Amino acid sequence: MKIEESIYPFFPEAERLPFYLTGIGGSEYQSHIKRDEGYQWHQLLFSAEGEGVLKADGQSFEIKKGSCFFLRKGTPHEYYPHGEKWEVRWISFDGYCCERVIDDLSLGQASVVTLPESSAAEDIFDKMLISQREDILYCGYSCSGLVYDMLIEFHRHMSADVTSSRSRKLSTILPALKFMHDHFSEDFSLSSLSAVIGVTPQHFCRLFREALSMRPTDYLLKLRLDEAKRLIREGDLQMSQIALRCGFNDASYFSTVFKKHEGLSPAEWQRGSGATAKPTK
Repeated sequence: MKIEESIYPFFPEAERLPFYLTGIGGSEYQSHIKRDEGYQWHQLLFSAEGEGVLKADGQSFEIKKGSCFFLRKGTPHEYYPHGEKWEVRWISFDGYCCERVIDDLSLGQASVVTLPESSAAEDIFDKMLISQREDILYCGYSCSGLVYDMLIEFHRHMSADVTSSRSRKLSTILPALKFMHDHFSEDFSLSSLSAVIGVTPQHFCRLFREALSMRPTDYLLKLRLDEAKRLIREGDLQMSQIALRCGFNDASYFSTVFKKHEGLSPAEWQRGSGATAKPTK
């Protein structure tokens, strides 16, 4: 459905609602918009055809067909077509619950997602537009719920994008993870670890944190301590032997690190786990 109009509803009771629509519309030929002070309302914009560029929150985003972007009110921004024609549909909104819900959904100042063809967002938009055109008495109330539905739909796909991105990064670092699991008892540098997947140490650390929400050194330490607890529980080795098998060259250092992370010394943890200590030779 082609749209070439802008509607700014007049609804005296709007500010009493948790969400309310302040504008809806679209254009086949989106113009260049630049707002150094941001906009007075929150916005969601959908790229129906063509491509454009969004600049906001210190970033530049390539907006392709099927992309939807959110702009929090007051966020300085600029967007413009990338080519002769860019068809954009948009809504603006506010409400006394908006800020809290936007925070709860972890939406930043500017967020971009790619909506699949089966997304409910277009259907929600059409319902809003029809309500504004045909339901004069109740459009403010019906669109209040639809604004909320649109925010949830946007967040649903934003979460899917994040999960997909993390999966790709996890796949990239998988050979390095396998190396860590196979060689955790050995000494190796961050450079040698990043070389396993052919990237710089800095890039490797960034990929690792984004995929697993921890640093490579923290992950390696967790591997070593988990193995140490397994060996302590079995009770077949002395603490000095366990330290060496788990990549700690010094038994005293092993004990210090273990207590820092587990709250108990290895010997105390062993007694608590019910394992039998190996006699000292």
